[in-house]
Amino acid sequence: MIGMGTIVNVLAIIAGSAVGMVLKMGLKESLQDTLMKALGVATMFVGISSTLSEMLVVTPDGDIGTQGTMLMIFSLVIGTIIGETLNLEDFLESMGERLRRLRIFRNSSRFTEGFVTATVVVCVGAMAIVGSLNDGLLGDPSILFTKSILDCVITMVFASTLGIGVMCSVIPLGLYQGGITLLAGVLKPFFTDGIISDLSLVGSVLIFCIGINLFFGKKVKVANMLPALIVPILYGIYGMITA
Repeated sequence: MIGMGTIVNVLAIIAGSAVGMVLKMGLKESLQDTLMKALGVATMFVGISSTLSEMLVVTPDGDIGTQGTMLMIFSLVIGTIIGETLNLEDFLESMGERLRRLRIFRNSSRFTEGFVTATVVVCVGAMAIVGSLNDGLLGDPSILFTKSILDCVITMVFASTLGIGVMCSVIPLGLYQGGITLLAGVLKPFFTDGIISDLSLVGSVLIFCIGINLFFGKKVKVANMLPALIVPILYGIYGMITA
């Protein structure tokens, strides 16, 4: 069944968040703060390792070099200019605030932070794109099933400190991955291996920025940097056209 991967992913996030919220009830505030710092460190290292895995290459001479540095810089600069102009951070936060006003969410003091943080983490990454394309084109949800396991653990930890806002990240996730799955036939030619690798590179930097916010408090408007993910796609398409 096409779309099963995203359905399972949504259910996994709901389950992980639910377990995390149950754990949160038994945690002292001081322990929650310490866990938040630990989660920030872990997220930063995930971002760093994923970034380096895309940037570092071994030359024919056996030396270690780098690739994609300038593309990453231009993507972040151009993407941030676009994001700041559109004020995407405020848009996501306002969406979170509207959800928080619902009666069942009113007691969650960190609802918006949890919603924005989890949304960026579960939506950014190569697995979301490749998995959704495979699900739509081949009816193969295996990559999204694997992602579901990872997201379940991630959201469980997030929800244990940030609360129910984490669970609501299933809304943008469902729209994002479901949209790619439904439009897979149209989008597939544009997502070459090179473009997906560049997307993973830029996305990993954004995940590192999420780690900074978790550890130090909100220092980086990560949502305003999300348009950076568009630049590698446009660059890759330009390369295909001019080749």
